[in-house]
Amino acid sequence: MKSSPFERRKFIRDTVTTAAGLAMFSTVPQAMALPAMSAKPFTGSQEKYRENITAPRIRFSVIGMNHGHIYGQVEAVKRGGGELVSYYAKEPELLEAFAKRFPDAKLARSEKEILEDKSVHLVLSSIIPNERAPLGIRVMRHGKDYMADKPGITSLEQLAEVRRVQKETKRIYSIMYSERFENRATVKAGELVKAGAIGKVVQTIGLGPHRMNANARPEWFFDRKYFGGIITDIGSHQFDQYLYFTGTTKADIVASQVGNINHPQYPKFEDFGDVMVRGDGGTGYIRVDWFTPDGLKSWGDGRLTILGTDGFIEIRKNIDIAGRDGGNHLFLTDQKETRYIDCSQVDLPYGEQLVNDVINRTETAMTQEHCFLATELALKAQQQAQEITLKA
Repeated sequence: MKSSPFERRKFIRDTVTTAAGLAMFSTVPQAMALPAMSAKPFTGSQEKYRENITAPRIRFSVIGMNHGHIYGQVEAVKRGGGELVSYYAKEPELLEAFAKRFPDAKLARSEKEILEDKSVHLVLSSIIPNERAPLGIRVMRHGKDYMADKPGITSLEQLAEVRRVQKETKRIYSIMYSERFENRATVKAGELVKAGAIGKVVQTIGLGPHRMNANARPEWFFDRKYFGGIITDIGSHQFDQYLYFTGTTKADIVASQVGNINHPQYPKFEDFGDVMVRGDGGTGYIRVDWFTPDGLKSWGDGRLTILGTDGFIEIRKNIDIAGRDGGNHLFLTDQKETRYIDCSQVDLPYGEQLVNDVINRTETAMTQEHCFLATELALKAQQQAQEITLKA
């Protein structure tokens, strides 16, 4: 990530957007054959970022929509050139809202109908978390690529089986780490770090607070058996960002802890967790919780601090609690100054990169090993976590 001071200043001064990825052609099974696509960088201005690609390049479907994240997943793939053709869920009450949002897609009669539709290239899901990996395995064995909401895998045993089937089938198993892929300030931070704006990254600090909204949550939300624990669930975002910004490929959990501090009415729930992690690219600290008060004008004051040898970046993902409106706030401090960068118009490349990967059999959106390592670290931190007990 080294670059000259001139290059750094020029990068920060100029408008830079992320390339959609490399274009490489690879043969795919005949039933899934697609034209090779030359991925190209986004060339529009920040003021008029692209929200849609008009001509669909792949067909995709949805199986399971138990979390509202599915809407963001669908929109990302549509922006990237995907056509939503069908959907299925076991719960009738979830289907009605989805059908209103996407009236052009067809309601399938069963999961099997989608899995056996050879014209479908990619399947998306936000089914109950502990069901996501088994579904992904079925999807890959039917010759299709898969994108799950986080947590995409809820146990180390599931991870081992997913890794085995992915290696066997060569299909894509992607997890939508939306705090990076769908946050414009985090995308911008990736561009700045890559250009050397803060030197070598030493540490990331990822804070993932969330609002409880208990009355609106389904029963499974309060049981670790289904969501895997707070670090497995929310913490997966922070591990993804830790790996991405530090360039870490091998890491160990130094310490982790979890607790149910303030919700005794849900004895199988966890409302707090934190982790220290150390890897070959840098160190990290992660804190996640369900304590966002109703007085905040956002579901959570998500923050990311990236410490470098020549400066640091702080991101306020959803809200600047004492200042500017909206989200996507980035603050950059280097050896010369502190700057605020409004990232509200930065392009989101993940959807297009993933569609290109489906077509070209590449790994430009996220490498498969990165996807699995972020999950593995979260699962190990959850498994090793000490239980917190506080005095009343």
